[in-house]
Order: sequence, then structure tokens, then C-alpha cells
Amino acid sequence: MRVSQAKLPTGSTDATSARIPSGVVTLGFVSLLMDVSTEMILSLLPVFLVSVLGASAATFGAIEGVAEATASITKLFSGAMSDFWGKRKPLLLAGYGLATLVRPIFPLAHTAAQIFAARLVDRIGKGIRGAPRDALVADITPPERRGAAYGLRQSLDSAGAFAGPLLALALMPLLANDMRRVFWFAGAPAVLCVLLIAIAVREPGVHHAPERRPVLVGAQLRALPGHFRFILALAGLFTLARFSEGFLLLRAQRAGLPVAWTPAVFVLMNLSYFLSAYPLGHLADRLDRRALIAAGAGVLVVADLVLAFAPSIAFVLLGALLWGLHMGATQGLLSAIVGDAAPASLRGTAFGLFNLVSGLALLAASVIAGALWTSIGSASTFLAGAAFAAASAIAIVLWGRPGVRSP
Repeated sequence: MRVSQAKLPTGSTDATSARIPSGVVTLGFVSLLMDVSTEMILSLLPVFLVSVLGASAATFGAIEGVAEATASITKLFSGAMSDFWGKRKPLLLAGYGLATLVRPIFPLAHTAAQIFAARLVDRIGKGIRGAPRDALVADITPPERRGAAYGLRQSLDSAGAFAGPLLALALMPLLANDMRRVFWFAGAPAVLCVLLIAIAVREPGVHHAPERRPVLVGAQLRALPGHFRFILALAGLFTLARFSEGFLLLRAQRAGLPVAWTPAVFVLMNLSYFLSAYPLGHLADRLDRRALIAAGAGVLVVADLVLAFAPSIAFVLLGALLWGLHMGATQGLLSAIVGDAAPASLRGTAFGLFNLVSGLALLAASVIAGALWTSIGSASTFLAGAAFAAASAIAIVLWGRPGVRSP
């Protein structure tokens, strides 16, 4: 017997003039401030680990992979708890607050193990806040505007990711290229982020699951729609192509970019992300979302090929721009698809599962990337990423063809 075909939501075909809720804008600025803080550190951290602390690229890949996977596992439980409690804001405060408290460890660290511990706690904070925040965006946004809403939040998030490396780039010469001193400055925007949540973030009424039972039980997980499984599989496959962006910094350094200028790679990548996320999210409310995701995967293939064979710093920077464009085309859109697919009472759980799968795939991707870089060379890391991105594009194109069956 033929199994019914699962399809991704294609977005509304009607142009809509509905406004994006102000709460989404507030959450966007919360993300902006924390990303300024995070990216001030991350735009220097790979070079700091390898050049100052003497760690290898494989060690860096393992640290990033484990840290991000931990965040994703935490998101599963935090999303479920936000469904059970019917409240998202306390978990936002806890997650952003934990990330703020751990900031002083980075400038004080003298071993890779200390950096690993700091990144692990920082990512646990991200895990606590991530799924409840994404669920809250869906809670307060009408379905016909979710592509634009997630695109806007992602755009503001990437604006912070653009501003953070830019600040690091400006501070490095002023602070005699002392990376530790730059890390100290990263604490200020994190504190402002927590204050903004406490003062300005509002959420709608109670939205807990029926009967207030814990949502992590088989019957409730099975209540998620069938095509949600395909969304999870797609997220896992696509994330295998998206290892830590820190490898872009190592690639730029290998191409000859001076240490003081390595944050410029993140500046360009996140500028591209910032400029593309909202327009493409807005477009996704009108066009077939599958086509946009497939196109984003295609852009990642091109970015990886450019980075693999870049003959100069200029080509590495071009690869970073393309990397940011692919993120603008896919990241907010994938979140919108999850928000559409999940019922309101299980929305936090759905985002938790989505982030769990993505995080485990990112762990595998970063470990593989680091191992390939160390054993074969930098080009092999990006060629492997291109292969996974191409497989993702093919999967989503084939899924839209008649005769393709669901799992």
C-alpha cells in the first residue's frame, strides 16, 4: 500500500500586510545583544586555542561539537518543560543569565580544558533558552507571518553576530592584540541582554499541554504530525554540512590573514546573514519553502567549494559571504517550518527535538571536520561539507516529486 507523501509547508500565497508582533522584535534585540557578546569571543577563540594555548584543530572541533550537542540535548528538556509549565520567560532568564555568568572564564583560561568547560556551560545556557524562545515566537505570531517573524529575529541575531566580531576587530589594535582583554569586554552586552529580558519580554497566557502531564512521553511525541519526522531527518542531514564556523577562521589564518584581522571573516559572514535573513524569510511566506531551502543548500555547496580551493584571502572572504547567505536562506525558514508543524501544546517539545537532532549532527560534523583537517588537510573538511550539502538539496528536491514515499 502506498504511504502518503509528507510535504513541507509552502507558506501562504497571499500577500499579507499583518505586522510582526513587537514581542518578536524584542526577542530579536535580546538575541542581538547576546550574539554581540558571544561573537566577540568566538571570532578570536579558535585562533586563541590553536596559537596561544597550543591546541590542535581536532581539539577545537571536538570542543565545539560536544558543546553544541550539549546545548541541543538541553533544548529538548527546556522546550518540554516550557510546555509543561506553560511559561517560557523564566527559562529565557535562566539560560541567558547562565551564559552571562560564565563570561569571565574565557579571559582567565590557561588550558584548553578550561575553555572547554566555559563553552560547555555557555552552551547549556543556550540550550535552556533556545527552544522556549523559538516556541514563544510561534506563540505570539500568526501563522501567515511566521516566515517573516523568524527571519526578522534571525536577522537581528545575525546583526549581533556581525557587530561582535567588528567590535573585536576594533579592540584588537587598541588593546595591543591582547585577546584576553577583548574577552573581558564581551561581558557588558551579555548583562544588558539579561536586563532587557527581565524588563521588556512579555508572553501570552498559559499554553501548557493538556492535563499538565510531562510532555516527554511516547503518546505525546507520537501526537506530532507524521511529516515532522521528515523535517527532523532533513535538519540532521543539512546540519552535517554545517560544522562550526570557527573552521572558516582557521582557513583564513592558513591563507595568510593576520591574527588581528581574523574577526573580519565573521564580520563578513554575519553581514551577509543579516542582510538576507529577513527578506528571504518574508519571501518564504509567499513562495514554496522547499525551493528556498534547496537553494540555500546549493549556496552552501558553492561556499564550501570556494573555501576548499581558495587561492588567496579574498576567496576565503568570498566563501564567508556565501556561507552567511546560505544561513539567511535556511535557518529562520527551518524554524518557521517547525513552528507550523507542531500543535501549540507541544511546540516547545517540537523545537527541542529539532534542536536535539541538529545538535547531534553538529557534534558529528565538527568532529569529522576537525579529524579531516588534521589528518588530510583543510580542503577535505570543506569538500565533505559540500557533499553533505548537495545530498540535502537532492533530498528535498526528490521529496517534492510525485511518487516519493514518506518514511
